[in-house]
Amino acid sequence: MSLNYTEEELNLLANTPHIIGAAMAFAGSSGLFGTGKEMFTNAQAVMAGIKDYPNNALIRAILPDAKGDASAAMDKMKKVRDWGVARMKAKGVDSAEKFQAEAVEDCKAVAALLAVKATPEEATEYKQWAMSIAEKVAMATTEGSFLGFGGERFSANEKQLFGEIEKAMGSQSLLA
Repeated sequence: MSLNYTEEELNLLANTPHIIGAAMAFAGSSGLFGTGKEMFTNAQAVMAGIKDYPNNALIRAILPDAKGDASAAMDKMKKVRDWGVARMKAKGVDSAEKFQAEAVEDCKAVAALLAVKATPEEATEYKQWAMSIAEKVAMATTEGSFLGFGGERFSANEKQLFGEIEKAMGSQSLLA
């Protein structure tokens, strides 16, 4: 199957799952350790796309092949990251709130792009994958706890952002 996306569109599709996870990590108040754990979870959840959706040509096209050349895989991830960082700087994103708002806008752009260029199955699986990243990151740590005691698994801020991302992507999840 031939993917008919521009390089810019592929970068947006590759970067958005990372942005979703990072936005979710910063939505909570899990502290430095918790945010670090959430960012690690984000990276794992993004890379799980290949394993979870092995027949999705779009996801395979935007994620590096973990079983192939490790150097090429790292170069591909670095290129996408650098593209995303430059894009956020160009848009004047300088706070967690602006970052979260931009993540929602990117989700809207991705949903529109998928509606035009992806097969229905590719679009559905991409959205499931993206929302699973948001969910895994939100559930990685408890918010408002002291030394791991108490707190809640899915904070009000995370629930709100999750709902905004879900609406922007035009997808539905099992979370309430």
